[in-house]
Amino acid sequence: MLQTLRIRNLALLEEVSLDFESGVTVVTGETGAGKSILLGALALLAGERADKTLIRQGAPACEVEAALHFADSSRIDALLAELDLPACEDGVLLLKRSLPREKAPRISVNGGLATLAALQRLGEAWIDFHGPSEPRRLLKDSCQLELLDLFARDEKELSAYHEAYRAWRELVAERERLARETRLAPDQIAFIEAQLAKLDSLDLTEEAVAALERDHSRLSRAQELAQLCAALENGLAGEDGVTSRLGALLREAHQLEQLDPASRPLAERLHSAGIELNDLAEEVRALAGQVQFDPEQAEQLEQNMAAWLEAKRRHGPDPASVAAARDELRRRVESQGDIEGALARLDEKISAARRDALAAARLLRAAREKAAKELAKAAAKSIARLGFKKADFQVRVVALAEPGPQGDCAAEFLFSPNVGEAPLPLSRIASSGELARVMLALKTVLADLDAVPVLVFDEVDANVGGEIGRVVGEQMAEIARGHQVLCVTHLPQVAGLGDSHLLVEKDQSGDRAVVSIKPIHARRADRVGELARMLGDRNAKSARQHAEELLAD
Repeated sequence: MLQTLRIRNLALLEEVSLDFESGVTVVTGETGAGKSILLGALALLAGERADKTLIRQGAPACEVEAALHFADSSRIDALLAELDLPACEDGVLLLKRSLPREKAPRISVNGGLATLAALQRLGEAWIDFHGPSEPRRLLKDSCQLELLDLFARDEKELSAYHEAYRAWRELVAERERLARETRLAPDQIAFIEAQLAKLDSLDLTEEAVAALERDHSRLSRAQELAQLCAALENGLAGEDGVTSRLGALLREAHQLEQLDPASRPLAERLHSAGIELNDLAEEVRALAGQVQFDPEQAEQLEQNMAAWLEAKRRHGPDPASVAAARDELRRRVESQGDIEGALARLDEKISAARRDALAAARLLRAAREKAAKELAKAAAKSIARLGFKKADFQVRVVALAEPGPQGDCAAEFLFSPNVGEAPLPLSRIASSGELARVMLALKTVLADLDAVPVLVFDEVDANVGGEIGRVVGEQMAEIARGHQVLCVTHLPQVAGLGDSHLLVEKDQSGDRAVVSIKPIHARRADRVGELARMLGDRNAKSARQHAEELLAD
């Protein structure tokens, strides 16, 4: 439960420290007095986003801090551990949020720094707000189904269905993706096959590509190469070339050897040089033949080189990259042959997953149908206490044409406030006052199932008055048996039943408006005066007498 709350420099409020007790705490004050400041402080501690316009004018920052006590803090400690925050000491959770004007906001939980997201997670665990718009939520199908599930306690069935439904829809999404991303149009297949034909015409080994580039270079300079080869061959083996002149030199070397046998190595070396020169001449002659291309050969070489350059431009700078791209293109084309098979296999999985989802949906629907009868009976009894003596309230489980995220059925609340009239959906017959009472009746029925310890009701008794106002207060007291209840109200009948009473006042007698919040339940005279004001005139004897009666009951 909420034990203490301290607020500094929030809107028109300078500073206040409040202690809270169990049971029902009512909050009253004139319209526009600033009751929303108290709720705003609690919302800040629950993780609501805020801007710096909330800071009181002239103040450097606003701060809100609270202490909450849990008789069993294991659930909140588990959440704190998940959020990597310090655990509670003696079951006490300490929250603090500071919003400076010039610096970054600061949040601490049990003394450790926390994020806004962490504060929001904690807020979901300790406080629940029910505002003036809450009754209108009853008109939404999602809200009606949510309330039915809460009463049915069908978490197990709902979780099983969610898992089965998610598995089914994931397979459906996978099939759609496969069909969309993998299936190629006929013109796409034709284009890829044309690319493959060009790539397949190439030998994409490193050696073959190097030879292609070399031969193409030779072709582009064939005339110059042929002239150089001819000149070199003539210099080596022509009539006046080196090899022809070498013969005379060899004869002279042999003569020298005969005169001086020690010169024989020189003759041998000269003989070897002659052999090497003859080999050189042969190789130059062979090279000259290689740089001579016939027209057909030259044309094919040009085509191959153009194909290689295009492949490099499209697919990569080297043979390995182009070969990898070629293999990927071939895989894409070949996969078209198996795409129907892959889709067929997925269709089988989808059918099985859909059957599982439908089976889980049937179990969930059965739990809802059983709970619908019990909820209708309990809610009708609670509604009768709120002034609808002959009303009819029903909860109908309606089958859906196709299973959705929440099952294969929806919930529909039907209501007839008057005897003899057929119950119709709330959206067709309920007035704002009737909706408020139906919602309060449901909240009373469901209160024991709500694990959140602190419930805030902000004028949910709007459009309700007279004798029913007293019953509303009794319903609040009933809810407070298992929760700490804070109720902002304009009904004296409700305010008179509060275990604690906070009065919000706005003072505009000075040069600036100031809001104050103070407990008045300890002083009966103050509380009688406030109830008399709510009844119409704090100074009227009849109003004060009525206030005394409200407090005496």
